[in-house]
Amino acid sequence: MAQTRALEYDHFLVLFLVFVMFEVSSGDGVGVNWGTMSTHHLPADNVVQMLRENRFNKLKLFEADKKILDALIGSDIEVMLAIPNYMLLEMSEDPGAAASWVYANVSSYFYTGGVNIKYVAVGNEPFLRTYNDTYRYITLPALKNIQQALNDAGLGSKIKATVPFNADIYNSPESNPVPSAGGFRDEVKDLTIGIIQFLHLNNAPFTVNIYPFLSLYGNDYFPVDFAFFEGTNKPIRDGSLLYTNVFDANFDTLVWSLDKAGYPDMHIIVGEVGWPTDGDKNANIENAKKFSQGLLKHVLSGAGTPARKGTIDVYLFSLLDENAKSIAPGNFERHWGIFEYDGKPKYELDLSGKMKNKGLAPVEGVAYMPRRWCVLNPHADDFEELPDSIDYACSLSDCTALGYGSSCNHLTVEGNASYAFNMYYQMNSQESWNCDFSGLAMVTDGDPSDDHCQFPVMIAHGSSLLLRGGILDTLLAVVGQCIVFALLLC
Repeated sequence: MAQTRALEYDHFLVLFLVFVMFEVSSGDGVGVNWGTMSTHHLPADNVVQMLRENRFNKLKLFEADKKILDALIGSDIEVMLAIPNYMLLEMSEDPGAAASWVYANVSSYFYTGGVNIKYVAVGNEPFLRTYNDTYRYITLPALKNIQQALNDAGLGSKIKATVPFNADIYNSPESNPVPSAGGFRDEVKDLTIGIIQFLHLNNAPFTVNIYPFLSLYGNDYFPVDFAFFEGTNKPIRDGSLLYTNVFDANFDTLVWSLDKAGYPDMHIIVGEVGWPTDGDKNANIENAKKFSQGLLKHVLSGAGTPARKGTIDVYLFSLLDENAKSIAPGNFERHWGIFEYDGKPKYELDLSGKMKNKGLAPVEGVAYMPRRWCVLNPHADDFEELPDSIDYACSLSDCTALGYGSSCNHLTVEGNASYAFNMYYQMNSQESWNCDFSGLAMVTDGDPSDDHCQFPVMIAHGSSLLLRGGILDTLLAVVGQCIVFALLLC
């Protein structure tokens, strides 16, 4: 009897351990992108702690930020570390520069108990049409030099170099817009296949960024339900395969493109995928939650896509809102975060893919500036300079929430002015002289926010991109901002 009970106990213990292991590993396919184009940064240690509490176990960085890498030491979070596009020329021309970069940012951190670096991303979307061939012919040489540097450092079998591509490198013809008709775009086909050959030779993955939101954003006639994962009344038929969402259709267009290039089994990583929460009529918290929950359920289920079964490796875009990103593509660019600028979660998200309403843990220990705001002075009586003052404030801050379809688009003229003044005041660290605007503005301790529009108080930790980078970074951060200006006084 005792032996029977022991066997029953052992059986129960095994089942329990299997259950625990499944729970711990259920989010293995989920990563997240951590961008840092913000005027005020959260302490890296606090953010890493939040990642661990939420069990994000994969992280993609857009550059080798020393503070972040130091914070990741001992965390065991798997890291994809990127080389920015502006460094590609040097990396392509000088193997020594590649070796130095690998030594400083990979070898120095890759040790037992250090940073768990798994991939090096060489550039980001280098063949994007808008770059006008700037990186087209230097990406593969840079990739080769970085992988060689990893090999020379004795890390080549453990760390692989890859290139995150935008999904615009492949397409299907207008005459037959189905995944199986897809192929790599003619202008970059040979170069892309050359990179694929090198990746395959080194057992490295193909990385692609897929954005269903942009399909909806760029086409007023695009079927809304096809952007999500809840099925559609009008699926796309491709031979015997049915497509009910644009993510699968896009992913499988790549699958077919790789197949036609001779690499049907190449591992694919989705380097960026997400949904913004502001800056456009379709960018809101409700849609972002629906998309993200549906995505995780789908990619972690093992069902895969119609053309390729299995769990899909994805990195959500992105971790935090970035108020200094260029808005040339659209006002939504600064609102991709699952978390607000201060590390507060925007919506519930079950990272296991089980669609439970599970709250995410916020970043703890956030220090804020004093609770004060810069608003339009109610006693001002000369508004001749108001339009120019608003333009100036927005050109050096972030007024994307005031745009059409955005969270603060309902404000009055006075509210628009107050919002613009406050964003300038907060992003310039609440210095008193930044709330004047020729007597049109004043500081108040009364929060002007409403149920839909937040007037933020900036976090206290600066490390400001705008203040640090000078005029060039300021110009890059405000590209396209003039689109907002015309809306402010509507």
